[in-house]
Amino acid sequence: MELTVLTVLDCPHGPVLQQRLAEVLADHEQISVTWRVISVEGEAVRWGMRGSPTLLMDGIDPFADPSGPPSLSCRMFRESGGRLEGAPSVAALRRALRASVADRAGVEAWTTPGRLEAPIPGRVRGYGTPEEVLP
Repeated sequence: MELTVLTVLDCPHGPVLQQRLAEVLADHEQISVTWRVISVEGEAVRWGMRGSPTLLMDGIDPFADPSGPPSLSCRMFRESGGRLEGAPSVAALRRALRASVADRAGVEAWTTPGRLEAPIPGRVRGYGTPEEVLP
């Protein structure tokens, strides 16, 4: 799995996302994060940046509003209680990561750190066994 964080220079929310991602990925050392500073609108369009910070999981922004245009603006995330934050919560990041892994591997969720559940019959879409996807 490839994680990419898109930010603008000196984004105040970048360090918050970095800390939360570190917590989520602590048990998944095989997943690395690439950070990219985006400085022009054309790059934001090319990368699908919906404000800073944007997290891409295998090139997809799991928190994007599909109707929202690419932007170099500051991005806010609405939490379950309605409060706005500058980065997704740890719980939201975990849900997004599980969904991305499940979609990629055709399984429902992680059962323990670093391991996946057995595939659900009829749900595997040719991505290999769970162990090949996320050892």
